[in-house]
Amino acid sequence: MKRPSVPTSEPLFSSRRVFVNFLVLVLCSQFAFSVLAMKGALLPQMLELWQISKTQFGMLMSIYGVVHNIFYLCLAWAQDRFSPRVLIPVNMILGGFTTFFIGKTTDFATLCFLFVMLSLWCEGAFWPAVLSAVRKSTSDGNQGKIFGLLEGGRGGIELLQNLLTVGLYTALGYSVLGLELAFMVNAVIMIVLGIIAWFMLPRETLLKSGSDAKLANREVAAGMSTMLRLPEVWLAGVVGFSVFMAYTSMPFFLTYLKDLHAMPVLAISIFGIASTSGGRILMALPSGFIADRFLGGAAGGMRLGLLLVVLCSLIMALLPTSDGYAWLAMATMMMLAFLFFFMRALYFAPFGEMGLPQRFSGSVISIAAFIIYLPASFAYLLWGVLLDNNEGVTGYQYLFGTLALVATVGMAVAHLLHRRINMGASDRIAEKVRGIDQALGLHGEEKTLSDLVDAQLSTGSKVTTKKQEQV
Repeated sequence: MKRPSVPTSEPLFSSRRVFVNFLVLVLCSQFAFSVLAMKGALLPQMLELWQISKTQFGMLMSIYGVVHNIFYLCLAWAQDRFSPRVLIPVNMILGGFTTFFIGKTTDFATLCFLFVMLSLWCEGAFWPAVLSAVRKSTSDGNQGKIFGLLEGGRGGIELLQNLLTVGLYTALGYSVLGLELAFMVNAVIMIVLGIIAWFMLPRETLLKSGSDAKLANREVAAGMSTMLRLPEVWLAGVVGFSVFMAYTSMPFFLTYLKDLHAMPVLAISIFGIASTSGGRILMALPSGFIADRFLGGAAGGMRLGLLLVVLCSLIMALLPTSDGYAWLAMATMMMLAFLFFFMRALYFAPFGEMGLPQRFSGSVISIAAFIIYLPASFAYLLWGVLLDNNEGVTGYQYLFGTLALVATVGMAVAHLLHRRINMGASDRIAEKVRGIDQALGLHGEEKTLSDLVDAQLSTGSKVTTKKQEQV
């Protein structure tokens, strides 16, 4: 059966409580990545603060990527087995303590250790749990929209973060002390959000096995085994890999302007804020609505986005570097940044659009996150080595040429994924899920995260009412 291309008429949020729960997830998801957010606008200053080279920065990011990819795999089963309340708040608090100290050292070995800890707390089980909870916050037909709101909301928060950091940097006489203070402020906010999330997020899972621990383990294992044999899951992972691989080049847009056009550091920071936060807000927020309405869903949206990335990357690879072309280079790189954020808002949406049941979505998204974010373990190092070992325009030609090649492959896979989703993926998956339930003797309707959130509010209201009656 072909998937309808018209937008769903179901509401995005089933209740005000579900919307508030989603806002908490958005806040946690951005502040947990405060260190990474700064690199998009302030990479030259961060290199100065830590007294490291581009290659060393690439090594830090690769260490970060390797650690979180290991934990994505090792903790995938935990995403469906435990509730968001177990996986999100504690990691937020521990990540806050790590962030507090990350601006206080120039010792590279210490930085490596802190990045390992940051990756453990702010990625590991935390980030897949956030993505899974967002996917479960609305219906399958609204996946592009909900992830667009997640990415756009994060962009608004990132804008405030970067404005605060640049403001401190400028107010303190262009001193890197401003970055150190910004790390500390973000760390305190992370700890506070972790405490709030503990009281807000649901305590239960969506498994049909309920409180039977042994049956719950079997249900999770059966779900993972079945879902990970679906071709659509792996195709969506490869498309996301291509998008994220392209996105990792963004911090080096800033060094392009510094190295080849000798632009002032403050002007480069303003460009970084406009391209990162501006791209998220202007492109991520409406991306799901645009993809659903005009492009046949998230896979169709990424297919078009990757085609445009190929064209822009080829322009950058062939663009002269004389002063008269600085503004054209900035405009083209701004377009690339906007395309990255348009697609970043979509690359987890196909896992809902293909009809994965909510109770098995967490483990699948965790494995998918391993694939999608795999470039984090090598791409920053790759770009750093390319640029440090090929000085001047040659290194950047290699960078943008590689970008065009990656986007071409991603575009072809996105086309295949789009076709398979539209040709009845949800029906095929539903049949496999019924087989799991029959084999394990599971009964009852599928539970949703929205149901748990509303039920938690209802339970809390009843308890309050009972106490008032007793008084």
